[in-house]
Amino acid sequence: MDSAPVASANLSTAQRHVLIAVKRRGEASADEAAEILGITPSAVRQHLAALRSGGFVASRRVRGRPGRPADLYHSTELGESLFAGPSAGDLSVELLGHIEDEDPELVPRVFERRRRRRVEQCRDQLAGMSLGDTVAGLAAILDAEGYMADVDKLPGDSYRLTLHSCAIWAVASHYGLACTTELEFMQGVLPEAEVTRIVHKVAGAYVCAYEIRPRGTTPPTSHPKARRDLTSA
Repeated sequence: MDSAPVASANLSTAQRHVLIAVKRRGEASADEAAEILGITPSAVRQHLAALRSGGFVASRRVRGRPGRPADLYHSTELGESLFAGPSAGDLSVELLGHIEDEDPELVPRVFERRRRRRVEQCRDQLAGMSLGDTVAGLAAILDAEGYMADVDKLPGDSYRLTLHSCAIWAVASHYGLACTTELEFMQGVLPEAEVTRIVHKVAGAYVCAYEIRPRGTTPPTSHPKARRDLTSA
């Protein structure tokens, strides 16, 4: 049974059932989840290991129970987002609309505050890495957030970061600031590099893609066919 990290799109039916069992209890041990689901604790532990690696659950160790200390698992914010439903994005757009009606200057400040928080979090996780490792780490973070991210190595120590899904599509399709601050977020995480958006989902592409190169170097020349393949045109 696979316990490798999983992205939200790749959660198996069994992993979803384990996550639901944990959510229904609020906190649950592997034994408790196994009892709910009618499967072995060993199977549940493997599913929980994959869910924890993917960021969908977290755990805390509890002592004082009979026997050895137990790990109690709970759903994380990422785990909660899987069950938010299709109206969650509509609610975000609606709330931003209300904020804009009350104070138009507040909306840019909200996006900027989100950008700063994300930059700080990512810098803490990726500190001390080479550019290539930082780009790979950033892709892993974005992938876990639902962007279906991957990285291609380009000539001249440059990279292409491709986001095959947009985790904030409902907001991004209504507010251009969402996309602007996403680009600024990447630049903030990669201060030693130049980050250039080469295709844009909001503009009609199938994906969003970015070229990342060390500062002071010549921009890589993307093959025209490769760039066309990323767009719907």
